[in-house]
Amino acid sequence: MQATVYLDRGTFFHRLDPRGKMVALAAFFVIALAFNHPAYAAGTWVAIVAVAAAARSLGNLWRIRALLIMLFVFATVLWPFFVTGPTPLLRFGPVTASRESLLYGLAVGLRLSAMVAGGMVFMSATMVEELAHGLRRFGVPFAVSFALAAAVRLVPTFLGSSSAVVEAQKSRGLDLESGNIFARLRKHVPVLVPVFVTAIRSTDLTAMALESKGFGAHKRRTYYLELRMRAADWVCLALALAAAAGAVYARLQGYGEVLPRL
Repeated sequence: MQATVYLDRGTFFHRLDPRGKMVALAAFFVIALAFNHPAYAAGTWVAIVAVAAAARSLGNLWRIRALLIMLFVFATVLWPFFVTGPTPLLRFGPVTASRESLLYGLAVGLRLSAMVAGGMVFMSATMVEELAHGLRRFGVPFAVSFALAAAVRLVPTFLGSSSAVVEAQKSRGLDLESGNIFARLRKHVPVLVPVFVTAIRSTDLTAMALESKGFGAHKRRTYYLELRMRAADWVCLALALAAAAGAVYARLQGYGEVLPRL
C-alpha cells in the first residue's frame, strides 16, 4: 500500500503556497456548506473534480471511492427522516419524508462527500512538511502542528498495517467475505486487536525517537522549507475568498436553498 497520499506531480496546484491552499480549502468548505439544494451541491463536485484533474490527483479520489459512496448513500438515506418540509411524499409510521427533506438529504450527501474529496485533493498536492510549516506560519504552536502532521502521515501507515493483518488472517483461514453485516463485523475482531497493538507500538516508537532527538528542547526552531507567497498564490487566494463571499451572499439572497437551515 502507498505510504502517503501526496502525489509528486509538479502541477500548478503543487507549487502553490500551502497557506494559500489551506485558506482556499476553507473557502471551498464554506461554499459547500452555503447551499442545501442538490443542484448547487453538485456544482461543488464539478469544481473539485476539475481541480483534481488539473492537479493529476483523480487516482487518489478513486482510491477513496468506497468512503465517498458510503458517505453519500448514508447521508442521502438518513437525513430525510430528521428534517421536515411542507410537501409530504412518503410516510413510514410516525416518520414522514417530504420532497424538501429528500432534496436536502441528497444535498447533504453531495456536499459531505465533496468536502472529503476536497481534503483528499489538498493532501494529494501538499506535502506533510508543507502542511506543518504552513500551520506554524499561521501561528499554530509547533507541538500542535507537528501532531497534526504526524497524524496525517501515520494514517496511510496504519492502513498499510491493517491490510497486512487482514491478509495474514485470511491466510490462516479467516473468512471476512461471507455472512451478513453483523457477522462480518464480528469476524473483524481478530483483525482489530493486532491493528491497535501495532498502532500503539508505532506511536510509542515515534515518541521515543522524538525524545531521543530532543523534541521541544529549543523554542526557537529553524526550517529547511522557506515559504513565500507569490503573485499566483495571491490571485488564487483572492479568487477563493471571492467565491466563498459570493456563495454566502447568494445564499442570503435565497439562491440554492431547499430548507431554511444550514
